[in-house]
Amino acid sequence: MKDLYALFRQSLAGLRVLVAATLLLGVAYPVVVYGAAAVASPWKSHGSLVTVTGGHTTDADKAVGSALLGQTVDDDALFQDRPSAAGDGYDPLNSYGSNYGPEDPDLIAAIKERQAEIAEREGVDPADVPPDAVTASGSGLDPDISEAYAALQVPRVARANGLTEAAVRHLVAEHTSGRTWGVLGEPRVDVLELNIAVQVLAGS
Repeated sequence: MKDLYALFRQSLAGLRVLVAATLLLGVAYPVVVYGAAAVASPWKSHGSLVTVTGGHTTDADKAVGSALLGQTVDDDALFQDRPSAAGDGYDPLNSYGSNYGPEDPDLIAAIKERQAEIAEREGVDPADVPPDAVTASGSGLDPDISEAYAALQVPRVARANGLTEAAVRHLVAEHTSGRTWGVLGEPRVDVLELNIAVQVLAGS
């Protein structure tokens, strides 16, 4: 009987610890962290959403994407993102790289196919297509492209939107960020913000 009572007391103590830990770490801590983040950096804590002013029927801001996530661009009049291996493309619930090795036959075939498609679309030689245009990032969610890939697309985007190449190159420069802390990575172009700027300039 004593053993049963001791077991009951131990189980009750364990249950109390479980409830306390759940309330502290599963409720209180996330609420405090989220609250602090919302005060310190509300834009980031709400998903770094990029908004544009509504169309003719409303002046309300409309979220068109996140500054942290790329998205599939299905309009040939706009700058294209790099490929994505996350789900069907840029799926934030399925962040993933291709996991192919550099000599994998499937990867090599996919790269050659993408090179041919991009070369035809941009009117250039396949050898001129930059690496990030034909390979996915490790997360599959990278929102940026290289300066080289952006420059390759300038003539097509300018033509499709009735803009001068100089004007589009200026927009690319405005939406290009340098290396992180001045030393890490390479300069990168924000595709979402750039496409918004193109549409604004073209009046579309």
